[in-house]
Amino acid sequence: MKKLLVVGLMMSNFVFAQNTKSDSTKYDRSVEEDLAYAKSEQQKTKAEKKEKPLPLSKKGQVFVFYGWNRAAYSNSDIHFTGNGYDFQLNNVTAQDRPTKFGIVYFDPSWFTVTQYNFRIGYFIKDNLALVLGIDHMKYVMDQNQTVNFKGHISDPEYAAMVQNGQVNLADEKFLTFEHTDGLNYENLGLEKYQNLIHKKNIDLVWSYGAGIGFMFPKSNVKLFGNERSDRFHVAGMGTDIRSSINLVFWKNWMLRVEGKAGYINMWDIKTTLNNKPDKARQDFVFGQVLAGIGYTFNTKKYK
Repeated sequence: MKKLLVVGLMMSNFVFAQNTKSDSTKYDRSVEEDLAYAKSEQQKTKAEKKEKPLPLSKKGQVFVFYGWNRAAYSNSDIHFTGNGYDFQLNNVTAQDRPTKFGIVYFDPSWFTVTQYNFRIGYFIKDNLALVLGIDHMKYVMDQNQTVNFKGHISDPEYAAMVQNGQVNLADEKFLTFEHTDGLNYENLGLEKYQNLIHKKNIDLVWSYGAGIGFMFPKSNVKLFGNERSDRFHVAGMGTDIRSSINLVFWKNWMLRVEGKAGYINMWDIKTTLNNKPDKARQDFVFGQVLAGIGYTFNTKKYK
């Protein structure tokens, strides 16, 4: 009986010891797996933190841009009012006036001479930027044209220039009319961005959007032989739609080509040095193509 009891105790100890060892081994293996998993997740998180986001894509990113433009304008009816006259010239044609290419395009002291564009954008959400812009265009009425006339002029000298409901503007005595210092469109827009190509050092990004703003021209106008009016002032409003292709290289530098179309309405164009009542108003559609260079960067730090 004693022998049987001793054998039973030895077997139970053996089984208990085996179970304890098995449970301990299982427990130890689980802890090791948990530690390995935690370590891999930590390494993954560090890798994600080290990787900078794509350019022109993440909330908090900023870009600045400077470039040059060419513009085209629809025909426009220009209405003039003042002391002794109230008339409209119909279907007036106009062109832009690009500066001849040279050092003036790169000399900061002369940058306002060219037809230039400036942008600063901030990404308020992923892929959505709020963009503040200045479009310095130039608008020059074609001098060699005959236009339809409607209205009246009390001065007999200038009234005599109207023949059969038309007036010839070629000799510049009746009118010269320009927004050359310039046709300044100060605008605020929203632009949506989408990455098309992502390589090691090159990204191709497409954007589209719309803007609205005010017109702040310096209009060079000489009407009826009066002294030329050329004062900066708020003359009206503008709005536009736009789309661009952006080539981002070396992570930060950017080449942009943009096209835009818009509508301008100016109801307070200064035509003489008299503040009142001499003024003109006009509205027209414009198209613009621009290109230039920019820089994009993150406002958030990535370790």
